[in-house]
Amino acid sequence: MEDWREDWTLLFWTGFAVLLPVLITLWCSVQRPKRKVQLKDLFRRSKHGWHYTDLFNKPTYCCVCTQPMLQGAFCDCCGICADEDCVHKADLTLQCKEIMTLTQTDNTFLHRWVRGNVPLASYCAVCKQQCGTQPKLCDYRCVWCQMTVHDECKDDLIGGEQCDLGEFRSIIIPPLYLHQVNKLRRRHPDEFCKLATACGRGWSPLLVLTNTRSGNNMGDVLLGEFRTLLNPVQVFDLSEIAPVKALQLCTLLPPGVVRVLVCGGDGTVGWVLDAIDTMKLKGQDQFIPRVTILPLGTGNDLSNSLGWGSGYAGEVPIEQVIRNVLEAEVIKMDRWKVQVVSKGNYFRKPKVLSMNNYFSVGPDALMALNFHAHREKTPSFFSSRIINKAVYFLYGTKDCLVQECKDLDKRIELELDGERVALPSLEGIIVCNIGYWGGGCRLWEGMGDEPCPPTRLDDGLLEVVGVFGSFHCAQIQLVLKSSRMPMQVDGEPWAQGPSTITITHKTQALMLYHSAEQTDDDEDDSSGSEGEGYAAHRSTNAKYTPEKSASSL
Repeated sequence: MEDWREDWTLLFWTGFAVLLPVLITLWCSVQRPKRKVQLKDLFRRSKHGWHYTDLFNKPTYCCVCTQPMLQGAFCDCCGICADEDCVHKADLTLQCKEIMTLTQTDNTFLHRWVRGNVPLASYCAVCKQQCGTQPKLCDYRCVWCQMTVHDECKDDLIGGEQCDLGEFRSIIIPPLYLHQVNKLRRRHPDEFCKLATACGRGWSPLLVLTNTRSGNNMGDVLLGEFRTLLNPVQVFDLSEIAPVKALQLCTLLPPGVVRVLVCGGDGTVGWVLDAIDTMKLKGQDQFIPRVTILPLGTGNDLSNSLGWGSGYAGEVPIEQVIRNVLEAEVIKMDRWKVQVVSKGNYFRKPKVLSMNNYFSVGPDALMALNFHAHREKTPSFFSSRIINKAVYFLYGTKDCLVQECKDLDKRIELELDGERVALPSLEGIIVCNIGYWGGGCRLWEGMGDEPCPPTRLDDGLLEVVGVFGSFHCAQIQLVLKSSRMPMQVDGEPWAQGPSTITITHKTQALMLYHSAEQTDDDEDDSSGSEGEGYAAHRSTNAKYTPEKSASSL
């Protein structure tokens, strides 16, 4: 009898030991969504830029209870951290960066200190020793100038509590400036220039426009890093606000001094440049900014052509990226209008697109069309630049076998500079405005002498390249006679039926060129214009009319 009781007792406690963790896990899984809903509601109403993480990537301490924590919330603007139990108190008691505020009565701007969780490898501004080495909440960081000091050194800081906004003061919009602009009765460029004198000589604010859906999903990380270094009002998430609205901040700053850093792919850059064209239509030409790129997309051909590389994956610190932007030179880039008139639909409004990089008909457009269709169905799968290029490769391999676009010369008519061109046997036609195409290939190298000089961004000319032929011209017209063909403009594909496509010069954009950056293909000559599948035939009878810039395709 006693043995029976012992067996049942052992069985009971064994079952209890097995079931208890399961029950606790189930209870936590039910409660966790409830807590997240409550936190999301708090995050939405808060002045902080709260984000939640399941695991911090470095030793982190709660700014309220000072206890170590593995998971919790952090503000990507001011850098304070709090666990789930303390986040409400942190939101009420700890102040975030103020985008618009008054200075002291003597016109000085004071440090805004946050205690603990200082960046790794940061050093004290007083004793020059490393900060944050103790296993507790310790030491201070200014959220504006990024200065760090030890707890015991803070009172000995040279200059006291006065903050000069640090290394990037020349691109930060001070809170006082926005406060003064808000008080202006007459918002005129002359008034903005007067206010800018207090910001120092060479003040040139930087606006950051980030597409969090581009390429390798680094957008959220970059938003936090730029909000940490700059005034949060200068950093925009394009998934929440359109470029047209974001660029209106330029109209509150002195004319001709604003730079815009676009974090995204070529499509995002085109989106921003279209918004700048809208500013011109509103009569805001004097506020037009200079545009530069941090490449997050898949192809990034425009970024490559401007010297910013073929893709960014965090290998360069954001501070160095900003330094490169400050050193870049201003150049002009041609932009083109692509008009598509469908055959037989003369009463339908023509399709009009803007072109910065290239227009193409044929295999590359077919690959882009297939890729785009699958990305629309399962966007979460296409979150890596490597995966995206692998999918492109698979579609390219398929087309090499199937050859869906063969005999293109029998299905289209091409006119260059007003003259009809007899086409050899080809599968595709590519009209280039920039030096790179297809994720880093250089189709048009140029010979350095007329009539085929190297491609330029500002010459009012387009380079037309086909399989076994290429033409350099300023006027293009292409007529699709029958059937449907894949086409693309700057990576945006579609299937087009019988139609006439016309490309005309639209405008010029002010871009920033980084001459010190070496692009990937400078060391690789295997993808040049004389590569496999292309034979260079350069037109000698094309009429160049840059001042008219009429390219009809």
